[in-house]
Amino acid sequence: MPTTRRSAAASARGRPGPVKGQSTISFTGKVTKAVPKDLKKAASDSAIARTTIPERPASKDDETDVIEEPEEEVEPVVEQVSEKSEAELKAEKITDAQIKSYWRAIEKQRKAPRVHQEGLDLAEKVLRYFDVSSQYGPCIGITRMKRWHRAERLGLKPPIEVLAVLMKEENKGAEDFETAHIDRIMNATAALP
Repeated sequence: MPTTRRSAAASARGRPGPVKGQSTISFTGKVTKAVPKDLKKAASDSAIARTTIPERPASKDDETDVIEEPEEEVEPVVEQVSEKSEAELKAEKITDAQIKSYWRAIEKQRKAPRVHQEGLDLAEKVLRYFDVSSQYGPCIGITRMKRWHRAERLGLKPPIEVLAVLMKEENKGAEDFETAHIDRIMNATAALP
């Protein structure tokens, strides 16, 4: 079969690059989008309005007479901000009996008991169940408390009992309760013999 030649017009159509009248993309950081003049002016006026220039105190070398008034001590107004959110206040009121009933309800959904979790206390069982509940987002690389609050902010309605367990463990001073068990396994290094 003989080779075919391409015409110059066909090769021009397939060639990349700007065509007459078409602009190119620039990655120099300069904004090239056309903005109407009235929007530019409004943006610059609001930027000027937001900028405040601090007043320079009068120096002793100034020729003008400055009458100094005695300075009064001003007490800063401090608003008492509640450190705990509404959810945390609710979680503090949850009793151990409520946490046990929450766990029993979860266990009822299963066909067989969790044999591999026999040696764990109730708090760790609840927290591990929260770790593997994917509807609240990934658990690796984030603490359990942050994950719970993120799920709350996103409207995913994480169980308040989990927050109660986290707060109780924090008050006890327990170690490694913040890190998900899966995260600990993923970050572990294997010891070679």
